[in-house]
Amino acid sequence: MSSGSDNPAIKVFQEQILNAANSKQTLSIQGGGTKSWYGNTNQYTKLDARTYSGILEYQPEELVITACAGTSLKEIEAVLHEKNQVLACEPPHFGADATFGGAIAAGLSGPGRISVGNFRDFVLGARILDGKGQDLSFGGKVMKNVAGYDVSRLLPGSMGTLSLLLEASVKVLPKPAATATLRCQISQAQALKFLNEWAGQPLPLSASCWIGQGMGGDGELSIRLAGAAAAVQAAIPLMSSLVLASEVDPQIAQTFWNDLREQKLSVFDHLGSDQTLYRLALPAACGSLNIPNADPEIVLEWHGQQRWIKAPGDAVTFDAIKKLATANGGHATRFKQGSNIDASFQRFTLLSEQAHSKALELVQARLRSTFDPAGVFATSRLP
Repeated sequence: MSSGSDNPAIKVFQEQILNAANSKQTLSIQGGGTKSWYGNTNQYTKLDARTYSGILEYQPEELVITACAGTSLKEIEAVLHEKNQVLACEPPHFGADATFGGAIAAGLSGPGRISVGNFRDFVLGARILDGKGQDLSFGGKVMKNVAGYDVSRLLPGSMGTLSLLLEASVKVLPKPAATATLRCQISQAQALKFLNEWAGQPLPLSASCWIGQGMGGDGELSIRLAGAAAAVQAAIPLMSSLVLASEVDPQIAQTFWNDLREQKLSVFDHLGSDQTLYRLALPAACGSLNIPNADPEIVLEWHGQQRWIKAPGDAVTFDAIKKLATANGGHATRFKQGSNIDASFQRFTLLSEQAHSKALELVQARLRSTFDPAGVFATSRLP
């Protein structure tokens, strides 16, 4: 990682952190602010990470890029595009000002997450400032280079509650040689059945999305194939014949998958003032679910492992949805809130509410006390 500890921006960050620690204040880290609505809300003083930006090193032949956290996500993707490479998990921008650090801190992934993994799987190394203002580096620029605990993997999804991310090295991937999108009308139960069967076969299935009416009726299933040209061409007739699918125009398909990633599809529009867009993360084997009081139209991604549902935003509804998700081995999030919803409502299923994660509360508390003993980053954006 870069050793530029004398960088003016980093010195300012250190002063802000030390002043906050001494005065028992809390700082809320922010980049472009395109995901400021995500997670629990807070009104703490903002620490603007964009003042430390730029691509530090890019090795296309090694499939690794190292950049400052404040670097524009668009800038990184443009540089990768020149070498026919991409950020593997297709992190959503949710706005033109999205930053590299913000994408890592949010830990969100796009349609390709089901086939390649999430952001955490691709972070090789990181440089941070902890809650004591210490400049620390973890990991490196190659896989399997860590003898102890891989601290850099803790940062994706941490929502800026552990430390200030300064720089990160991430593994990138070549663009697939060929892609194709198939589309058909099919019920939710049939879609889940076929997607789970295909996921266990040697098929170049890179993304899927089903949009339709909850428990009854057909919906539209879109399937993205990506990989070697021969593999994609061989899979098209095989899969098409099973679900009577037709191939989508490549430009239309590209727009669709981008709009799905950025939640620009019509199904995501018109969130009522008293509604919440809920995100359910569920196991692959989970079938169709009956969500009480939910809008009839829902979205299934990641072969059904990620589901988007619009329903009333009150605490009783969220509690019922959390219990349903937990009973099926998953969890739920209030992803986006309507304008009339109480901003202080808890956004996430808590670790204590899940038998398989309750023991992690102690681990989480110890990590936070180690990285941030004075509570400088204790914004509670992540519970």
